[in-house]
Amino acid sequence: MSEPLFLEPVFHEKIWGGDHLRTEFGYDIPSDHTGECWAISAHPHGPATIANGQFKGITLDKLWSTNREQFGDAKGDVFPLLTKILDANDDLSVQVHPDDKYAAEHEHELGKTECWYIISAEPGAELYYGHNAKTREELADWINNGKWDKLFRKVPVKAGEFYYVPSGTIHALGKGIMVLETQQSSDTTYRLYDFDRVDKTTGQKRELHLQQSIDVTNVPHEDPKLNISVETVGDAEVTTFVKAPISKYFSVRKVTLENGKATFQREGLYTLVSVLNGEGTLTVDNHEYTIKKGQHFILPNPVKSWTYAGTLELIVSEPGVE
Repeated sequence: MSEPLFLEPVFHEKIWGGDHLRTEFGYDIPSDHTGECWAISAHPHGPATIANGQFKGITLDKLWSTNREQFGDAKGDVFPLLTKILDANDDLSVQVHPDDKYAAEHEHELGKTECWYIISAEPGAELYYGHNAKTREELADWINNGKWDKLFRKVPVKAGEFYYVPSGTIHALGKGIMVLETQQSSDTTYRLYDFDRVDKTTGQKRELHLQQSIDVTNVPHEDPKLNISVETVGDAEVTTFVKAPISKYFSVRKVTLENGKATFQREGLYTLVSVLNGEGTLTVDNHEYTIKKGQHFILPNPVKSWTYAGTLELIVSEPGVE
């Protein structure tokens, strides 16, 4: 029988973390200010565990290594995607991520292109997104001399928006923002600026990576031109935020269902799903599963079609095919 793979997330406490993962999503976590939920992860810094079925108790990285048929015999040494929920009670460090080539040479892992779906944003909340330098020499001068007001570009945000963040993009979530992040499975971050905060564990300011940031930042910054589209599938509204050729790493969609029903066919090798709101059912191979806000699951390659019913808001992603 084909079946979904429900996952037990991993949580990471962050200096900027808020408490919405507990209060809004009901996760059973001890810390009031956790910050990050690694919801669908096979990364060694926090692999999620399968919570049901024949693979119950196995971590996702282990399943990728031992049962590759569940992922359509996909190529690659590592599971390529990582889904997170980030809850920012304070500004994150302003940062940039390398591309695959630089990351492989210097960090021995994947590069990091990512994207954000804005779950919630307090009034006046802003992202750090892009920069104002016109040349790499100007970028280096402003970074090395701390001319942050000149360099950083801020963008006001509200719930329901989507931002694509290719590798090489200077960025950070601002205070009062919670997002679902879909990214390459990488944990490499180069910090340009961290507001002179002190790590309570070490008593020191957190490490910065100025030269690496100068090396990998795209100059000049250009906003990605997305071709967002909306269609109807059954009773569901499906918004496609990004897919090939704009992103070679992943496609990301939102599925919204209000007291309705919709059947989907698998398009990629496998599908990652996060339930952001509501409750309902998922039917796979004539077996019905209850799903609700805060759950995350994979529809592996043996699952060819599935049906959602109820009132649901889902973020759905699939790996790119190179």
